[in-house]
Amino acid sequence: MVANDLMVSGAVRESRLILPRVSRTFALGVKLLPPRLEPPVRVGYLLCRIADTVEDDLRLSPRRKADLLDDFLVCFDDAGAADRYGAVIAELTASDDYLELVATTGHVFLMWRMLDERSRAILRRWVVEMVRGMRQFVLDHPDGIRIASLDEFHHYCYFVAGTVGHLLTELWHAHSPLVGNRTYERLLEDCEAFGEALQTVNILKDIAWDAERENAIYIPSDLLKAAGSDHDGILREERRHANRDALIPLMHLAHDDIERSLRYIEAIPAAAVRIRLFCVLPILFAIATMRELEQTEAMLVPGGSVKIARAEVRALIVAASTSTLTNPTLRWLADRVRKKPFVFGGP
Repeated sequence: MVANDLMVSGAVRESRLILPRVSRTFALGVKLLPPRLEPPVRVGYLLCRIADTVEDDLRLSPRRKADLLDDFLVCFDDAGAADRYGAVIAELTASDDYLELVATTGHVFLMWRMLDERSRAILRRWVVEMVRGMRQFVLDHPDGIRIASLDEFHHYCYFVAGTVGHLLTELWHAHSPLVGNRTYERLLEDCEAFGEALQTVNILKDIAWDAERENAIYIPSDLLKAAGSDHDGILREERRHANRDALIPLMHLAHDDIERSLRYIEAIPAAAVRIRLFCVLPILFAIATMRELEQTEAMLVPGGSVKIARAEVRALIVAASTSTLTNPTLRWLADRVRKKPFVFGGP
C-alpha cells in the first residue's frame, strides 16, 4: 500500500512537471481550476497529447501510427500495456519534452485509474473518440494530411478539438455544483465551437510550421483552388496573395467560433469564476492572435509564424482575473483585444 501511494505521488509530481513543458498556456489554466477539477483536466490533457505526439510523428508509417493508436486505447483496460507503452519513444522523432511525456504513459494512466468513476468514464469516452478520429485521418492520408474540403476541415477539427470541448463540459457538470443541468444543456450548444475555435486559430498561425515540420496542410484544397493556388504552392512567394485570399473563409469560421466560445463562457455562472477564467484565457489569446493574423502574411512564409507578444500575454492574464467576473466586462475586454494589443501602460 505504501509503495502504491509512493507510485501515485510520483506520477502526480511527474505530470505537474511535464505539463508546462508541453503546454505553458494549458499548465497555467489548470492551476486556476478548483481542486476537484484540476486532476481530471490535467490527466485528460496529457492523454490527448500522448496520442497527438504519435499522430504527428514523421518517422512512423501510417499503418504503424494506427497500430500504436490502437495500442494506446488498450491501455484503458490493461495497466501492463500502459506501463509498456512508453517504450515506443525509441521509434519517435519528437522533441525531448514530448518523448518524456510518452515515456510516462504508464504513470498518466495510473493517475486516470485513481480518478473517481465518473471522471474516468468522461475521459475515456472522449479520448477514445478523439483517437479513433485521429487513426482514421492517418490512414486516409498516408502521404501526410492534406485537407480537401471545408467539410473535411470541420470533421478533423471535431475529432481533435470539438471532443475536448465535450470532455471539459462534462467535467464541469460532474464536479461543479454551480453547473447544473440547465447550464450544462446550454453549454452543450457551443462546447464544440469552444474547442474548435482554438484549433482553427492554431492551424491558421502555424501553416508554415505544419507544412515544413509536420508534413501536414490543413487549409482545404478547394479553398486554395478557388483562389488560384494549391497545396504544393502553399508557401510559394508568387502565390502568397492567392493563398492569403484562401484563408478568408477560415478566418470567418474562427471569428464565428470565437463568438460562440464567448457565449459558452457567458453561460457559465459568474460564481464559477475559476472555471470561467480557465476558459477565457485561451479565447483571449485566440482573439489577439486573430488580430495579428489579419494584418500579416507571415504564416505563409517558409519558417514564418505568428505570435502575440509576451507582454500582452502577461497583461491579459492579469486583466482576465477581474474582467471575467461579469459578462459585460468580459465583452469589454474581448472587444478591446480585437482592436489593438492589450498591454499595460499602452494607449
